Amino acid sequence: MTAIQRQIESLRENPLVGQLVRFGIAGVITTAIYSAVYLPLTHFVFEQRHAVYAVPFAFLVAVTVGFFLHSRWSFKGHGSRDPGRMQHVKFVCVQASGVLLNALITWIGTAKLGYPAWVPLLPAVACATVFTFFLNRQLVFK
Repeated sequence: MTAIQRQIESLRENPLVGQLVRFGIAGVITTAIYSAVYLPLTHFVFEQRHAVYAVPFAFLVAVTVGFFLHSRWSFKGHGSRDPGRMQHVKFVCVQASGVLLNALITWIGTAKLGYPAWVPLLPAVACATVFTFFLNRQLVFK
């Protein structure tokens, strides 16, 4: 086995890498759902300068799907969970911090910098994803 093959095998066996990959896949799914709600709202309902108003609606739909994906797949088998109401409350709090970060980036991009509503989508979602992964891992699915 070559050094590269050993390195790849080592990464495959690392549970954190598996969580990151699953979290990333779930993130792509929830981002597609988020975008499917956010973009039509910013195009047909809210003016460009008020695109931030679409964020809570899109996030609510995406976070609902995200909870099931993350709790049953991304972090499956991670830690000694205490499922129930407190886990849901923690998840909502983590996601709320993500939505605030997302909304801030969206507001800066659209209201302050005047970009079209789709421009801040990628940096907003990317920052919120990284931020919420670590909070979920440490607080919700520990």
